Amino acid sequence: MTIAFLSDADKTGDWARALARELPGDDIVIGVEAALAHANDIDAAIVWYPKPGVLAQLPGLRAIFSLGAGIDHVFTDPHLPAGVPIVRLIDPALTEQMTEWVVMNVLRHHRLMPIYASQQARGQWHRHDIPRARARRVGLMGLGELGRAAAMALTRFGFPLAAWVRGPRAWSEGKLYAGADGLAPFLAHSDIVVCLLPLTPETGGILNADAFARMPAGAAVINGARGGHVVAKDLIAALDSGHLSAATLDVFTQEPLPESDPLWRHPRITITPHVAALTLVETAAHEIARNIKRLRAGRPMAGIVSPAQRY
Repeated sequence: MTIAFLSDADKTGDWARALARELPGDDIVIGVEAALAHANDIDAAIVWYPKPGVLAQLPGLRAIFSLGAGIDHVFTDPHLPAGVPIVRLIDPALTEQMTEWVVMNVLRHHRLMPIYASQQARGQWHRHDIPRARARRVGLMGLGELGRAAAMALTRFGFPLAAWVRGPRAWSEGKLYAGADGLAPFLAHSDIVVCLLPLTPETGGILNADAFARMPAGAAVINGARGGHVVAKDLIAALDSGHLSAATLDVFTQEPLPESDPLWRHPRITITPHVAALTLVETAAHEIARNIKRLRAGRPMAGIVSPAQRY
């Protein structure tokens, strides 16, 4: 097989070597020019923000593999070839990292660490009462691979869990809310809201003024999914009013986040630079290669995306 690696990501040489080790009998071509030079031979493409129109010029393309767990970047190409499976990355290393980040930040907000950090900056010694974990309600938006793993980890601390999903499903770790009718009651019963949703036309801007108003007074927001889920001006307003106590954001509509953005300087917002779950070359190349081997053998691939649902 001939596989095109189409990404402007760093470590392109590392990716080429890792894929060559995992797929020694296959040809790996790097970059758009090389892919188009071998357009008729390309069987699979590994992509991150593919340049619009390039994939449509590969007539023998049999699968498109995302370099990350999210696949919204693939749909930025308006000329995606019809009928070609789009496959998200399912990598235990990604899941482990996101679980660590979510647990760390849920505990930070539960134990009021943003408040204590602010007090330290002012040289203030003041103690605050906190509820036991069993009284701090944590709500997860999304129960995909990342959401389920985060929920399992949080159960060990005794937090009462809830989750909001698109449609009903079986879930034993907490209370499940589904669909448009379930969103408001889910928000009303979540003291800490963790967003791990895929970004779709339906979920864009879902964390907006109305959503923040429905959360309990003093609630906190954690977003490790996509910047497009949060309406930033509404978040700032909810924090300034005191209705929300704090927010932790890892993702933004523009990245890198411009230095002039007011999110940087808000005293109740903690920012991390899209590092909650980083794609690691060795583990990701191994998982993508496993799917390419399934493709070659005619077996079902793991992580195939529904184009209609976009996850």
